[in-house]
Amino acid sequence: MPSRRDFLEFTAAALAGAVARKAEAAPEAADGEWRNRQPGMSYRRLGRTGYLISEVVMGGNLIAPDRHEHVLLAVDLGLNYFDTAPVYGEGKSEQGYALVVKARGRDRVFVNSKVSLWDLNRNRLYQEIFDSLPEAEQKRLRHAARERMERSGALEADYLADYFKDQRAELEAATLSDVMAERYGGRIDRGKHFRQLILDSVDGSLRRLGTDHLDLLMCPHGANTPYEVKHPEIAEAFERLRKAGKVRHFGVSAHTDPAAILETAVDLGHYSAAMIAVNILNHRYLGGALDRARQADVGVIAMKAARPVHPGDGRYEPSPDRVRRIQEAVPGPLKVPLKAYSWVLRDPRISAVISEMGDAALVRENLALAAPRPRG
Repeated sequence: MPSRRDFLEFTAAALAGAVARKAEAAPEAADGEWRNRQPGMSYRRLGRTGYLISEVVMGGNLIAPDRHEHVLLAVDLGLNYFDTAPVYGEGKSEQGYALVVKARGRDRVFVNSKVSLWDLNRNRLYQEIFDSLPEAEQKRLRHAARERMERSGALEADYLADYFKDQRAELEAATLSDVMAERYGGRIDRGKHFRQLILDSVDGSLRRLGTDHLDLLMCPHGANTPYEVKHPEIAEAFERLRKAGKVRHFGVSAHTDPAAILETAVDLGHYSAAMIAVNILNHRYLGGALDRARQADVGVIAMKAARPVHPGDGRYEPSPDRVRRIQEAVPGPLKVPLKAYSWVLRDPRISAVISEMGDAALVRENLALAAPRPRG
């Protein structure tokens, strides 16, 4: 349980966070499914899942069996949504969360995992076919993929945002697979490599998490193109998992081309939620997609909110122009990443912002942004 010192630090940070956010930022939490409801936390409804989730949720990339104590503190402070994936720590993230669930109870949190190998497997299969083709055909396919990327607008600097080193390479590989699927898709055993892969991935996640169901499953994990989301085998696997009671709702995550992917998810109808990159750089590209998601009651969790303006683990140094944008948008003494999170939370179309909180200090600091705002 949090100590008195934890409580005092949390309260002080909460006051600073409340000042930084507009009074009209968040809608009142509506009727829905409550878990771990606490007076020190604000909650929003995650679309038609009906889940009332904390405005700041826990990213899973840093969680492991030997690094989970701070997650217990987060739950004690009102956080109620865990995000993870098999690829995070090669399964260690899910195993770390399992210890938290055992300690605090499965009924206190919503658990989301993903299908990490789906897109990588698809690209590998098409690359093998590509390598077997004549040089002239390879050239034609590369040209078609390049034209498709340019038409999509996904490479525009503020929209792409370059969150990680291989982001452009992932987009190129996915787009080449899209082009090849239209001509060579029949060469792949889609039932085995697309549908069954999802079913097997979920079974593995459930074992590592020590639970019999996921509240949300995201596939693809990190979609790069709208075409990836359209594969019928995804919907088929989802329906089998739903009927088996292994997954309650379905979602998609996307760093790249988030507007087009969100709109595609809305159109398809079987997605209840999406976790997409939303930040001060790309927000102007997302307005129409966020409006459509809200109208269709598809919940949106914002990720990569701080990455364009804060180096995080030091992998890169953001440009002064990017930092200036968030400083001007959110004046005051808050740290830059907290300003980025609070800026995104001003948008009522966003259900929550996800943060990789690696220790207790970050938990107290970031969750303070979701403290209830005074009325009047």
